[in-house]
Amino acid sequence: MTTQNNSDENPSVGVIGAGVMGSGIAQILASSGYTTRCFDIAADALTAGRKAVESGHYGLERSVELGKTTKEDAEAALGRLEFTSDLEHACASDVIIECVPEKLDLKIRTFRDLDRIAPATAILASNTSGFSIAAIGAATDRPERVIGWHWASPPVISKFAEIVRSPETSETTINAVAEMATRCGKNPVVVNDNAMTWGFVANRVYGAMIREATKCASEGVATHAEIDELMVDCFRWPVGPFGMAKGASTGWKKSS
Repeated sequence: MTTQNNSDENPSVGVIGAGVMGSGIAQILASSGYTTRCFDIAADALTAGRKAVESGHYGLERSVELGKTTKEDAEAALGRLEFTSDLEHACASDVIIECVPEKLDLKIRTFRDLDRIAPATAILASNTSGFSIAAIGAATDRPERVIGWHWASPPVISKFAEIVRSPETSETTINAVAEMATRCGKNPVVVNDNAMTWGFVANRVYGAMIREATKCASEGVATHAEIDELMVDCFRWPVGPFGMAKGASTGWKKSS
């Protein structure tokens, strides 16, 4: 992988979007040794993202308190992480991970911009929950370097890494992203794109589960909290279906 920061040992990554997912992904990348630039157009999003990384429920301060990392390693991670409103600066990277809201037209516009700004050698990855990677890649002149890297919330602790390849994605791109996911402590599983159905594997199965959980609640079988507790106790999930939906959209608190 060609690097833009003159260091094969420490390639650079741009994260586009500083929300719940983007800031968490940026934290993991920086903690894993990657020079990371997290971009957002909104100043308040950048402020909130930095705060989440520094002192959030899954932030670096709490990680040190729990003995999961050392103070020195946390400080080193912060030293590798920059929050920026300069898109060109964020795109001067080897790999760019898009984390904008789940709207296909927005993602396509974003990838057109990334393709125009980023170095020709850069890999463009989407954290889409289920939009076709082929459709997103078609907005660029480098579909062989476009790939899906679907993270789960909270990205700091989840081992999930759904790597999605379209028919155009090259093996070099797949291997590079899978290697990055492994270095970030994730378990990469490469799946095929499906242009006919939203969702790849995880969200198609999750969608069926949340529909049935919602039906149970609407029929008065159990409350949302009771359903969450049953699923956690029975299947050893870290959080129930309704807790997952809330945490993924609004962030993770101690009560999540």
